[in-house]
Amino acid sequence: MDDGSSGSPGTLVLGEAERALIARRSRVGLFRALAAQAFTGMLVVLGAWGIAGKDAGVSALIGAGAYFVPNTLFALRLLLGYFGPKRPGSLAFFWGEFLKLLIVAGVVVLVAWRWGGWLNWLAFLLGLLGVMKGYVVLLALRRLP
Repeated sequence: MDDGSSGSPGTLVLGEAERALIARRSRVGLFRALAAQAFTGMLVVLGAWGIAGKDAGVSALIGAGAYFVPNTLFALRLLLGYFGPKRPGSLAFFWGEFLKLLIVAGVVVLVAWRWGGWLNWLAFLLGLLGVMKGYVVLLALRRLP
């Protein structure tokens, strides 16, 4: 029985309008995630600064930046892929995610080696985790794409 679709049985065939909607929602979702991560990171930085002083605030800022900067670069790379002639595949996503985590680990090691003496480790780790878990803000506000 031929239903006129061009895909094999069980294959979802999307039209241009559906693809454009999915691409738009993906882009908006990336920006929302980055904004939520920036928001939670700054909350941790301000909280650390207010509770434990300047060194703790700077430590939290370094921790937040250790994850936020590589994650932002990865998100920009994904966004650029949406505008190119060929969309990034799942393999590109996983390699990008691997590279991002490798860079974050390298930054953590570099920070420990270079500034480990004065760094407030609790504030640093809270800054790092605050940015990593920024999507919780989106969950709380029910703004996930």
